Amino acid sequence: MQTLASPDFYIPSPTFSALTLGPFTVRFYALAILAGIAFGTWLTARRLRARGGTTAQTLDIVAWAVPFGIVGGRLYHVITDNQLYFAPGKDPWGALRIWEGGLGIWGAVALGLVGALIGARRAAVPFAAFVDAAAPGLLIAQALGRWGNWFNNEIYGGPTDLPWKLQIHNMDQSKGSAITNAQGVPEVLGYFHPTFLYESLWCLMAAALLILLDRKYQLGAGSVFALYITLYTGGRFMFELIRSDYANTILGLRVNTWVAALLFIAGLVLFQILRRRPRSAVTPAGNKTPTLASDSKGIST
Repeated sequence: MQTLASPDFYIPSPTFSALTLGPFTVRFYALAILAGIAFGTWLTARRLRARGGTTAQTLDIVAWAVPFGIVGGRLYHVITDNQLYFAPGKDPWGALRIWEGGLGIWGAVALGLVGALIGARRAAVPFAAFVDAAAPGLLIAQALGRWGNWFNNEIYGGPTDLPWKLQIHNMDQSKGSAITNAQGVPEVLGYFHPTFLYESLWCLMAAALLILLDRKYQLGAGSVFALYITLYTGGRFMFELIRSDYANTILGLRVNTWVAALLFIAGLVLFQILRRRPRSAVTPAGNKTPTLASDSKGIST
């Protein structure tokens, strides 16, 4: 591959996505996701306490929601991009190597909600109270998680000459490093719209807006999460239209474009239905004897 001349201004991308420490390999994609989970959990606990809940209840529910969400995210990715693993010449075992990238937010949220529902019932927390408390933290977690895509040199748009264009290397994800030419120089595929950055910034702004609106208008039970769906999918729809990385399509549009559009409509309708209801809260009976996360049976955290 011919090495491209570097433009004057661009956002550089790392030439490595993993760090080897003795027998262990640390993937920055995984660290970004863990950072998002940690911050999202902290913010959720703070917001649930304001609704009458406890930190212990938050940890109980998160202990269910996170593993369910990770499994759901991976399943969605493998199902919608199955040719990456099951096409002729591909390695089916790659479907299990989650550390190389590939989590679908739709599957993560859908199955994560199932886990949260189980956890909320065990912790005696109304489901609406938890998801309303979790919505801004979930957006921030997604914003932080997108930086894992930066390390992997993925999630980018079409070529551009804008000053904030993103440099993309030809990466070998199995090794966690960029492929080099005969001179040992990392191969550069080109300079593209930093779609991962657009989405990260959008998620941060949406989280701030959710917190502001919830504080000012005391939004009804479940409507904060409905607004999360509306705001996130509205932005995601636009970002999908400018992405240039490979994806399966339906009628000429990426699968995720269709999903974002349908969920945007659903979220908007749900918000209109729920916004005038009483604010979600945890009743005193629900937090007298909260179960600690470490006491939950059958959970590996």
